[in-house]
Amino acid sequence: MSPRIHTNHLEGMVTFLTVARLGRYTASARALGVNHSTVSRRIADLEKALGGKLLAHSGDGWVVTDLGARALPSAERAETALHGLSALAEGRESQIRGTVTVAAPDAFTSVLAIPRLAEFQRREPGVHLEIITATQQVRQRRAGVDVEVVIGEPVVNKALTRRLCDYNLRLYATQEYLDREGTPESVADLAEHRINYYIETALQVDELDLGIRRIPEYRYGISSTSVFAHIASTLAGAGIGLLPDFAVTDPRLVHILPQEFRHEASYWAVVREENFRNPAVRATLAALTP
Repeated sequence: MSPRIHTNHLEGMVTFLTVARLGRYTASARALGVNHSTVSRRIADLEKALGGKLLAHSGDGWVVTDLGARALPSAERAETALHGLSALAEGRESQIRGTVTVAAPDAFTSVLAIPRLAEFQRREPGVHLEIITATQQVRQRRAGVDVEVVIGEPVVNKALTRRLCDYNLRLYATQEYLDREGTPESVADLAEHRINYYIETALQVDELDLGIRRIPEYRYGISSTSVFAHIASTLAGAGIGLLPDFAVTDPRLVHILPQEFRHEASYWAVVREENFRNPAVRATLAALTP
């Protein structure tokens, strides 16, 4: 007898879709308001009905199989149907619903993304936003993330990429630091100064690495994986900061070597094909795009 899908598999389809997007059973259980074992049982029941595996475990979480990829459109229709029924039962118009996880560098998140996403969530209260701060290269597969924001144009298969904005890395210091240590008049003069920037061994982004390599010689200041630590270190007089211009708002920071040094960079959004079919993900991406 060929496998049959019954109406009691509707929740299983939505559960499968949630795991496909989030990449983990625990995160999916939290998003659906059920426990881990319920997620596991629903997936197992659905796989039995379909006669094959929908999900496979990778080192980075659960990913869809070929059968799972073919099942995704049906799962999305099941999700739409359930949301429509819920809206009807609650006596309201259907709205975008769901959890969207965004991974982005901390300066982009705090300065640029949060104001846009806060306004978006006011318009779409059914969307729950989760933000992971991360400054790293794009991955071919990254489970558990719907929208990934990276620095520099990404090269990734089966994904939509969108340029969000351009910015510049520039050099800043406090006037107190310059009075004490002297004001550099050329890039070569930076050899006598400490630079506050990323930890060299932890720097995974080519665009950011190219920025510091434009300074032939310098001494290490306070190194950190956080742009806000770079800013705080510079304000504390620990050295000269190599900082994104859009994040520099404190008037105590003086822009130095404005004619000689500037490194251009850009933020890009990456959304995998299976995530882009989610209306909440598409709406979130639109909110992030100026």
